[in-house]
Amino acid sequence: MTAPLERPAHPSFWEAFRYWLKLGFISFGGPAGQISMMHQELVEKRRWISEHRFLHALNYCMLLPGPEAQQLAVYIGWLLHRSWGGIVAGTLFLLPSLFILIGLTWVYVAYGDVSFVQGVFAGIKPAVVAIVLFAAWRIGSRALKNNILWAFSAASFLAIFVFHVPFPYIVLCAGIFGFIGGRIAPDKFKVGGGHGASNKDYGPALIDDDTPPPAHTKFRPGRLVILIVLFVSLGVAAYLALPAGTLSDMGEFFTKAALVTFGGAYAVLPYVYQGGVEHYQWLTGTQMIDGLALGETTPGPLIMVVAFVGFMGGWTQSIFGPDALFWGGAMGAAVATFFTFLPGYLFILAGAPLVEATHGDLKFTAPLTGITAAVVGVVINLALFFAWHVLWPEGTDATPFAGEFQWYAALISIGAFIALWKYKVDILKVIGACAVLGLVYTYVIGWAA
Repeated sequence: MTAPLERPAHPSFWEAFRYWLKLGFISFGGPAGQISMMHQELVEKRRWISEHRFLHALNYCMLLPGPEAQQLAVYIGWLLHRSWGGIVAGTLFLLPSLFILIGLTWVYVAYGDVSFVQGVFAGIKPAVVAIVLFAAWRIGSRALKNNILWAFSAASFLAIFVFHVPFPYIVLCAGIFGFIGGRIAPDKFKVGGGHGASNKDYGPALIDDDTPPPAHTKFRPGRLVILIVLFVSLGVAAYLALPAGTLSDMGEFFTKAALVTFGGAYAVLPYVYQGGVEHYQWLTGTQMIDGLALGETTPGPLIMVVAFVGFMGGWTQSIFGPDALFWGGAMGAAVATFFTFLPGYLFILAGAPLVEATHGDLKFTAPLTGITAAVVGVVINLALFFAWHVLWPEGTDATPFAGEFQWYAALISIGAFIALWKYKVDILKVIGACAVLGLVYTYVIGWAA
């Protein structure tokens, strides 16, 4: 097809609003799927932004903690309609997922002992093991391009698996050593974010490589100071408004989580597990796996699993009393979501003007390269942790292989991984098939036994 010659008209605020709302309901498939959806719609079809500018923004988002797809939506929304455009784009990306997860989590805790629900999760949990392992393979195949980066990955795995080093320290060390490595051996740390241009021509874009930057994208020091003061004040005011106890603990914990979510949701899950399960005891390890399973089957970024953790914390701690468990859970989910995503808005709205000042390649990607390599080791540890809970559900730290080995779960995990890895089956289809297998086992084999 011949590329169109005319530049598209600037979309109205409400036209963009409708698109971001639609995206919030259909953004399945994790960050890769969500970024692909935005690329197809915004670059190829609507041509609101050129491919090079799209990838330039994406590379910046990959340097930040937080979900890159949601932050990319904030960035493009800001380019089109200033700060309010970015805030609306990022919020609509999250809201459908938040409400859906609140509803599903309530069903989970209120009716989780029903055989049907148990059967569905009996199939989905082994699928989660395969999905996390596949994520490690996918990240590793893109990131581990030489022996030095393999060493980063192995060291991070040993640090968290053997020595139980907290995830933030692994990220910090990987970033520092990546920065040093970029100075000593720059050729070994050039893989960076791994996003390059495809050189396809979709026709002239509204925000193109050669179009002058919109006036509102120019960097102004005064604006930067105002934004920092506003967002910090908003976060502090929201935290101080929370009653002491579970909700204030959530505000503090999820703010910290927001600042260490380098490498995506899979990488930060061990940190959320350490806090939500081991320290605060808002939920159990098995429930954490169930929450990830719910997160995989709902739209929005996978890090929205924090809403599940927050709901479980509000429910189990009965923050509004035993007669208002749902509202306590809903408040916990809202607090977890608010404090997890608030810093990301500041990072984009404050930093994007600096990024728009240069259309060349981003500098300082070596720390990201080191962090990405380390994340592979962390995700492999996460897969092993989930596999242990799924295959030996009665195991404990003292007796890790106690109880009966769940052979059917192992078969489902192996089959799911093969489907994802060899046959490139869509994740949602794999989850659906595994849920059916779980129901078959529960109602046929399980009852026969």
